[in-house]
Amino acid sequence: MKLSIYQIDAFAEKAFEGNPAAVVPLEEWLPDEVMQSIAEENNLAETAFFVPTDSGFYIRWFTPKDEVELCGHATLASAFVLFNCLGYEKHRVSFDSLSGELTVTPNGECLTLDFPNQMPAPCEAPRALVDGLGIEPIACLANQDYMAVFSSEEEIVAIQPDYRMLEHLDRRGLIVTAPGKKSDFVARFFAPKLGVPEDPVTGSAYTHLTPYWAEKLGKAKLSAIQISPRTGKLQCEVKGDRVLISGTAVKYLEGSITV
Repeated sequence: MKLSIYQIDAFAEKAFEGNPAAVVPLEEWLPDEVMQSIAEENNLAETAFFVPTDSGFYIRWFTPKDEVELCGHATLASAFVLFNCLGYEKHRVSFDSLSGELTVTPNGECLTLDFPNQMPAPCEAPRALVDGLGIEPIACLANQDYMAVFSSEEEIVAIQPDYRMLEHLDRRGLIVTAPGKKSDFVARFFAPKLGVPEDPVTGSAYTHLTPYWAEKLGKAKLSAIQISPRTGKLQCEVKGDRVLISGTAVKYLEGSITV
């Protein structure tokens, strides 16, 4: 069986920036083990698969090790493929998913994700988190991921994680964040137990980060930079129980795979 595949740099202004995601459009689902094998073969943070439905599409995301319930950059990449490669003509694309309905709307040069607001709750920092980062955060919160807050961008840049220690965390991954110098806030994201030691730009993490920093800074619209080696820029907004996350994307690769 031959399948189309695209590799899109999401939250990127040019190739080799942002977070690369593979996108495999399907007419019907493949067996889960085949989709997982494709994701492992791609060896990217996420491979997205989607199939058409009566209302739009159903989307699923796989890391090299497991399926996840929510992924931002691969959803942005999937919408980019639909709008720019597959001739999708509606103004907005709707994806059903394990996290409910997710929509993506073109907004100038950007695509805007409409995702659930996942405000994290304060918690005690697990010992594996502190030991894994080698530094004590000024605050720790949790929802789908742990979020460790620091006082400066310099501290975020300097973190050199012990990934083996972070694998012991009982959440999907770990966000580290602080106020930014050229943006409202900065962040990094680690998910070693999913086969993603450091994710270049993590759209779903901003469902945690946006409501937290909106409350801290007293503003609904914020700018963010994920300061991984590839770097990604995002515009974020809280709208009640939803979070809008906007960014640009570019196509790096278009081809086919045989399974």
